[in-house]
Amino acid sequence: MSSGQQARAQAAAITPGGQSSEEVRPPADRLLALFDGRRLSPGQRRIAQYLIDHLTEAAFLSITELAERVGVSQPSVTRFAASLGFSGYPALRDVLQPIALSAVAGAPDTREQIRRNELQEAVDAEIENLENVRRLLADTDQVLNIGRELAASVPLTVLGLRISVSLAEYFAYAARRIHPDVRLVTRGGSVAFDALLQSRAAGGTWVLAFAMPRHAKETLAAIRAARSTGLRVVLITDPTLGPLVDEADVALTAGTGSRLVFDSYAAPGMLSAALLQAMADADPERTQARLEGYEAVADQHGFFL
Repeated sequence: MSSGQQARAQAAAITPGGQSSEEVRPPADRLLALFDGRRLSPGQRRIAQYLIDHLTEAAFLSITELAERVGVSQPSVTRFAASLGFSGYPALRDVLQPIALSAVAGAPDTREQIRRNELQEAVDAEIENLENVRRLLADTDQVLNIGRELAASVPLTVLGLRISVSLAEYFAYAARRIHPDVRLVTRGGSVAFDALLQSRAAGGTWVLAFAMPRHAKETLAAIRAARSTGLRVVLITDPTLGPLVDEADVALTAGTGSRLVFDSYAAPGMLSAALLQAMADADPERTQARLEGYEAVADQHGFFL
């Protein structure tokens, strides 16, 4: 079992009710206690300050996302966690998340205490969509199994047409950092069929497809084309049942925010990030090597400020 899987297993263990003396301390004090007495390098102090300033968000970031937000390398985050006495970043994050949740629970501005406008109601609807994804992710075995399948598919094809292009591009961009051959398909028709056929001929076994409403007929045609070549399909779509779900081997649903003129995709984005984490956990040595190689090239060429 990988370190990330071990951390999740430990975090999911059932414990008796009641609060410990540590849990009743103010969240800020519990966070600062992690850094008390530690000799941190300038880069590590930047990470610590970011956690202090953005705890409720930072506690749920992946190691790659945290490194990007702070402007340090991923190995720097790993060394930071080690300097605090943790086996790695997943173990540190498992400690940070309960502190962050207690900070949110103690915040004075609850939904019942503020006057909501249309924009806030749209945010509330997205929160509900995220809650549904949270319930979906309670079955970590399902997500980890899918992650292993996608990680093992070389090449891995990511499909997203029309409104779903942005989600597919995000996933493919991130997946290329941890996977040796990711092929992005954002055009339908014969272009999609040719790409899927080539992917299967090259040894690919899976396609990850995104289909957000309104569902395009060409997406259905592309999924059927993938199946006809022998590829299997993981579909991320909204909860609306239809022929797309029937054609997929695995369907994961996440609601879209539809309160505004244009839909928002916080929940599908979170589900995408969870699958990326599962892919990284499936082959931690490959993930570590590829991330370190990317960081070395990025530092050498000055990709980041």
